[in-house]
Amino acid sequence: MTINVFLLAVFSYLLGAVPTGYLIARKTMGIDIREHGSGNPGAANVYRTVGKWAGVATFLIDGLKGFIPTCLALHIFSGNYWPAILCGTIAIVGHIWTIYLKFRGGKGVATSAGVFAALLPIPTALAFAAFVACVALWGRISIGSIVACVVLPIASFCIGKHPLAVDIMALAIALLVVYKHIPNIKRLLAKKELAFEDGAKKRQNENK
Repeated sequence: MTINVFLLAVFSYLLGAVPTGYLIARKTMGIDIREHGSGNPGAANVYRTVGKWAGVATFLIDGLKGFIPTCLALHIFSGNYWPAILCGTIAIVGHIWTIYLKFRGGKGVATSAGVFAALLPIPTALAFAAFVACVALWGRISIGSIVACVVLPIASFCIGKHPLAVDIMALAIALLVVYKHIPNIKRLLAKKELAFEDGAKKRQNENK
């Protein structure tokens, strides 16, 4: 079992570390996404800089990077949550600190969503609903992400039958993602945070 967990953990990191947004931006526009917009190679910046479908593709693929190894661990080690907790956490760490881009990755929102979609489907659905509602109301993906990080651990503690370790993981990952959003929080307080549609408007003006 130990060697299998180790191999799956390595796979989780290498998969989680795949820089989806960077690769999509490089392939479609020939740019380094880290040098544009917010400088973050995540789905939000790809959406604003490259386009709608590039952003959606980045979000979905980044989500799968967390979902796949977590599901594999749940399937291979049925009844034991610890390998899934380990592999899910490592996939998120791989996304945030990717070896492929000198450990400069995204903020972990989509990959975390994939991990918890496997571990905590109902709390994750509630967190996602809160995310969508906040983005619709305020037009800022960062606000939606931060609110989702608050909703997820609360919903995890209140809903479903799973080990306490999963609840603690949800809280720890939520705090990590909020920590990664400190620059966004500072921009929000200074009223300088980019809106969800800012990039789309800029591209429309450039095409006129």
